[in-house]
Amino acid sequence: MLIDIPKDVQQNEAAMSFPDEVRIRGYHPWTDPDVLETERAIDLLLSAQRPIILAGGGVIISTAFSELQTLAEMLMIPVVTTFKGKGAFPENHALSLGPIGMHGHAEANKLMVEADCVLAIGTRFSDRSVGTFEEFEKNLKIIHMDVDPAEIGKNQTTHVAVVGDVKASLRIMIKLLIKRALKKSDDNVWIKHVNEVRDYWRQNLKIHPGEMGAAKILRKLREVLPKEAIVTTEVGQHQMWASLFFDVIHPGTFFSSTGLGTMGWGFPAAIGAKTARPDVPVVDIAGDGSFNMTENSLATSVLENLPVIVFLVNNYSLGMVAQWQRTFYDRRMIGVDQKNCPDYVKLAESYGAQGIRAQSLDELGKAIKAGLKSDVATVIDIPIDPEEDVLPFVAPGTSLKDMILPS
Repeated sequence: MLIDIPKDVQQNEAAMSFPDEVRIRGYHPWTDPDVLETERAIDLLLSAQRPIILAGGGVIISTAFSELQTLAEMLMIPVVTTFKGKGAFPENHALSLGPIGMHGHAEANKLMVEADCVLAIGTRFSDRSVGTFEEFEKNLKIIHMDVDPAEIGKNQTTHVAVVGDVKASLRIMIKLLIKRALKKSDDNVWIKHVNEVRDYWRQNLKIHPGEMGAAKILRKLREVLPKEAIVTTEVGQHQMWASLFFDVIHPGTFFSSTGLGTMGWGFPAAIGAKTARPDVPVVDIAGDGSFNMTENSLATSVLENLPVIVFLVNNYSLGMVAQWQRTFYDRRMIGVDQKNCPDYVKLAESYGAQGIRAQSLDELGKAIKAGLKSDVATVIDIPIDPEEDVLPFVAPGTSLKDMILPS
């Protein structure tokens, strides 16, 4: 939202009277869920043989983290998230399968295709999450929880709609389930299969063989970073690698620019997060192309004593554009080479920040620890292979079952 107040209005003086109650004409969504529809949703979930929960950004907006986890554990239902919903459910949890979609986890996409019923919470079913709409709903019964009635049935056919604040909806669902006094079964065939598929892909998904491949450096970040640390991202390959390989453990600590996908968003967002939570480490997972958009915010970070870490995944190119040119345009490359410009260590130092180049995992671990102890912003320049692609990948116009895997 942008409120534009002209300068002459700002400078004028006038007598003001403030009303006791402010009423503004506009959008007023339903917040109280329908109990009858919630009962129908429960009946459909309990009759399903292969249920799955799809958590979107609405879970984060409504801070329904504990409710989501309670429901998943009560019914022993695996949880996948949209990219916007990453961080709605702890990714080290036994029921977590991680994000689905264009750059989702292999196991999440595979099992989403096998499910017969999905409880979709606070998600709009974008093509980036579900692929082709017709294929997604082909063998799937959909329960859609959302505060916005306009989202129901917009992209996918909905069998049961629970309109209302999703936190309130989940609380009602949990209360109704408690009344039914359900008992967990020790012989859950679906969960056994889910665990087998997840274990297979986590052991057998091929990653870049080099020491400084994307998976390895992001797992190193997760290893060193406290679980309550706040992470932002820029937009590009590094953003999708973060989706794949950086597990969010503490709910609501992961922030990324989605929708229009604004390059340069992550660093100012990290500074804002550090302003709000100075007691918590804040890291911006960045790419060289995106960081170049707002690197001058280093001045703000240094001058205002806001020591954030820029985890710079540097492939010397506009990586996502380069990947699409390699994949879809027969390697006809144009406008993507950054040519090692600038030198990010010198750039950071010129602002009075700390600049470190990490060329091994051992150096990277030490650099992250140095950044966590630093009183000024730290830019960690991490050179990686410019040819590394983000995989798995669901190409536009295809379905989740058509996922492209690393060979």
